Amino acid sequence: MTESQQAFNTRAIHAGQEFDPTTGAVVPPIYQTSTFVQDGIGGFRGGYEYARSGNPTRSSLETLIASLESGTHGIAFSSGLAAEDAILRSTLASGDHIVLGNDVYGGTHRLINRLHVPTGVELTTVEMSDSDAVRAALRPTTKVLWVETPSNPLMKITDIAELVEIGHAAGVTVVVDNTFASPALQQPLLLGADVVVHSTTKYIGGHSDVLGGAVVTSDDELAEKVRFVQFAAGAVLAPFEAWLTVRGIKTLAVRMERHSSNALAVAQHFAEHPAIERVYYPGLESHPGHRIAATQMSGFGGMLSVSLRDGEGAARRLAESTKLFQLAESLGGVESLIGYPSEMTHASVRGTPLEVAPNIVRISVGIEDVADLIADLESALPRV
Repeated sequence: MTESQQAFNTRAIHAGQEFDPTTGAVVPPIYQTSTFVQDGIGGFRGGYEYARSGNPTRSSLETLIASLESGTHGIAFSSGLAAEDAILRSTLASGDHIVLGNDVYGGTHRLINRLHVPTGVELTTVEMSDSDAVRAALRPTTKVLWVETPSNPLMKITDIAELVEIGHAAGVTVVVDNTFASPALQQPLLLGADVVVHSTTKYIGGHSDVLGGAVVTSDDELAEKVRFVQFAAGAVLAPFEAWLTVRGIKTLAVRMERHSSNALAVAQHFAEHPAIERVYYPGLESHPGHRIAATQMSGFGGMLSVSLRDGEGAARRLAESTKLFQLAESLGGVESLIGYPSEMTHASVRGTPLEVAPNIVRISVGIEDVADLIADLESALPRV
């Protein structure tokens, strides 16, 4: 059986993780080195010269994440935004146009709007679930269609295959941010996308102890451009962070199963709660993207958001009143987190079309006992 024929769970543990040939160590070592001895000038052992251009520990992660996303090239970066910046630099130039969803991570919008737009890139935000609106937003100068599904923080679902068809008909590169779903639940390249980006800080690392990002593609030419940006700009993932990320990936599938089942239970429990106006979770049949999510995802993930009937004050009090759900930015760790997007993850988009309503609270449901998680939220809501 070839590696490509192996199931996801098997590849998550074994792809790029051959045992150490010298000692037989089951877990490959961390190559904590900045440079590599050469066998004569230009005689690189295993192709390694200097840690910015390549490191065996980082290479093992890049092989692993490419396998999990069913791609041929994985490129690892020091953060999710560094990964996003690399693909943007590789696909956009002055005068080019990018179409972005109107409900994406605030840092993505900030990166494009504050760093790339001033260089001459043009940006349009649009409702990605409206295919006609997406078509109307495309121009002859459009080079990138940027999809985030599920979206952050309103959990909007985009039909990846449909947008790939629209984008490719216009000659546009389709990029999918797969951070919320992870490759355990959704593989956009198999749906036709050109590029997948990740904040590996989140579900891929899974333990809130590492910062990183990745780009995955099967486009050889584009991968070469991204690797050049990685090398030339230098935002590479360090060896220890790469090793931690690999360690997290080995339990990705089982973690995502628990995240998904816990989040669904929380969403169902609070869907009719008198203090809650709406629960945003694609696993609920009432969610407008539920059917599409059920088709293109194998689970609905661990992220949900709620809007509070009594407005901003109620949302703030909820975010500050839980115990197991710790108030913190980020998501996707084994522990549950709660956040207030308007002033935390999405503060940079206030006053833009991406502004998050002040009565929204975002919840990252961990893998603790779900009864304890529900009780924690219940105890906080009466104070609302």
